[in-house]
Amino acid sequence: MILDERTYAIKPAHVRDYLDLYVAEGMELQISHLGHLIGWFTTDTGVVNEVVHMWRFEDAGDRERRRAAMEADPRWQVFRAKTAPYVLEMRSRILRPTHFSPLR
Repeated sequence: MILDERTYAIKPAHVRDYLDLYVAEGMELQISHLGHLIGWFTTDTGVVNEVVHMWRFEDAGDRERRRAAMEADPRWQVFRAKTAPYVLEMRSRILRPTHFSPLR
């Protein structure tokens, strides 16, 4: 099992706009492709114009297949074009649980 942690820096004062658009047009589509959503978060201290979401995959191959299918979906491309003006930066980290992690 791996977790894909994705952090997006959003233009200041537009986090709510980005999240509203995601819920209305992207969330159901993304879940249909990626599967197991761990959660979506906003930052409360530090850099406050960030959103973070985490997805669970069986392994790197599972992640690659699912993300490739999503990227090939024309509906996802339309959604991405709508959100692109809000996004300043994207970062992704792959996390692997330790042998004693409760999330395994």
